[in-house]
Amino acid sequence: MKALCWHGKHDIRCDTVPDPVIEHPRDAIVKVSTCAICGSDLHLYDGFMMGMKSGDIMGHEFMGEVVEVGAGNKRLRVGDRVVVPFTIICGECDQCRRGNFSVCERTNRNMDIADKAFGHTTAGLFGYTHLTGGYAGGQAEYVRVPYADVAPVKIPDGLPDDKVLFLGDIFPTGWQAAAQCEIQPTDTVAVWGAGPVGQFAVRSALMMGAKQVVSIDHLPDRLGMAAAAGAIPVDFDEESVLDRLADLTQGKGPEKCIDAVGLEAHATHSIDSMIDRAKQALMAETDRPHVLREMIYACRPAGTISVPGVYSALVDKIPFGMAMNKGLTFRMGQTLVNRWTDDLLRRIRDDEIDPSFVITHSGTLEDGPELYRIFRDKEDSCVKVTLRPS
Repeated sequence: MKALCWHGKHDIRCDTVPDPVIEHPRDAIVKVSTCAICGSDLHLYDGFMMGMKSGDIMGHEFMGEVVEVGAGNKRLRVGDRVVVPFTIICGECDQCRRGNFSVCERTNRNMDIADKAFGHTTAGLFGYTHLTGGYAGGQAEYVRVPYADVAPVKIPDGLPDDKVLFLGDIFPTGWQAAAQCEIQPTDTVAVWGAGPVGQFAVRSALMMGAKQVVSIDHLPDRLGMAAAAGAIPVDFDEESVLDRLADLTQGKGPEKCIDAVGLEAHATHSIDSMIDRAKQALMAETDRPHVLREMIYACRPAGTISVPGVYSALVDKIPFGMAMNKGLTFRMGQTLVNRWTDDLLRRIRDDEIDPSFVITHSGTLEDGPELYRIFRDKEDSCVKVTLRPS
């Protein structure tokens, strides 16, 4: 089969690789109908995440048709159409029973290595380094889905792929980012980053009834997309984010702040970002936490900071004393996808939201290497890329 494979920094190739096979009775094999390139994939593309090996199959946003099931899988049948969440969950461990699916205790088959790197392992993840299990990803014609009797979301007839694909990651991620804020009708919610997750965080905060939502970025097309949903756009290249947020909140700051950027903040005009880049080059720091710092400065005392953006390891110069003295609440983590999917699928079916709004570019697996570059460089107003293996 064809698959997009990692061969090093900025080196993604469309290779011919062996087809996956059933390895465990609870497995299923899914023929991929649509997959996507995620902002988190760019952390692998740019070489910021450890644990990749040459030839690893990329991708954790995918859906398709079940073409084979293991003997122990009584939930899925051949022919079922499913979206597969990016987190691999067992459904039986203590964390899964509590609904904390992203920290499933069983599915990361390399948990000993991950515990050393992260302090505590995540769940197994598709296509996302050997620190999260080394599972083959979904930017391929076929995927083996472990524990497939638990996580896959069955999709009813009549809903096109583009409307439901993002149930596997970025829609629940944006929704969880807002849900963690426990938004009240009087709240101002500020969202740093107007990429795909930021766009869903903006719309989720508005759906949850925020008084006003602010979208912070510097790319006009992305800010325009957020403004079209009802957000107030702030271009950090043109104005001070802190001053603008103060103006919008009578000097008090937003009650809720969302970091939809993560480890690759691009605020090149700021001194702290310049220092972060230098430290990153010297391997004295792994991530660039400019947004995290700015949120602590901006957030109203007793406010909430929600972090859906991915961080890999070490950050520096965090004003933690300010955060403590402000009484800020931090909520973060990989997305608990299956906690949200039933509700979000209902909202799609009821036409409350059409997630396909975020798609700007599409192609085939063969187009994948070039589309990775376009997405990474944000060329041609690229916000979200989908790929169709067939």
